[in-house]
Amino acid sequence: MHKRTCQAFLTASLSASLTAFLSAFLTAFFTVAACAATTPAAQAMIMSPLPYPAASAASPSPAPSPAQAAPSPAPHLPSGTATATSFWDSGTASGLPMSYETIASPYWPLGTRVRISYEGRSAVGVVQDFGPAEWAVAQHDIPAIVDLSEKMMAGLTGARSNSVHVKFQVLSWGTGRVYRHSGTGYDLAMGRG
Repeated sequence: MHKRTCQAFLTASLSASLTAFLSAFLTAFFTVAACAATTPAAQAMIMSPLPYPAASAASPSPAPSPAQAAPSPAPHLPSGTATATSFWDSGTASGLPMSYETIASPYWPLGTRVRISYEGRSAVGVVQDFGPAEWAVAQHDIPAIVDLSEKMMAGLTGARSNSVHVKFQVLSWGTGRVYRHSGTGYDLAMGRG
């Protein structure tokens, strides 16, 4: 066989084999991943909060790359006063159904546990969704960095649909995705506002 003919034959054979292999591999991978994400154990693992490791004075950690998703943790857990709005939706970004404890935040990782207090009443919720939208955060005198489930809002204020000033206290960081790393109210949400 001529050298160019052999090269063309080998290139075509390898290309077809590699394409078939990659197609089969990716199909199997995403099928297994989709099935695993629907099991209760997988959902619990996705949503279970893990504490941030303590900083070590002996060996400084390298600077995070811009591609990392989680925000740099503040030296303390954030707390402060914010506007809270309410919502109820058919689903959440975490994949979990809406419940009393569902909270949405554009800045806190999914799985973050937060205590919300209003006029002597308090409730603990878990960030399971992203929101409010940037325009909604910015339209309040104090940024609306937290969206409470309508059930939690009703338990705290007596009205399902409401917009009130609340005290918030992050109890533990979640390990899930974060929607935004900047915007109106970001410093407040991170305890720097």
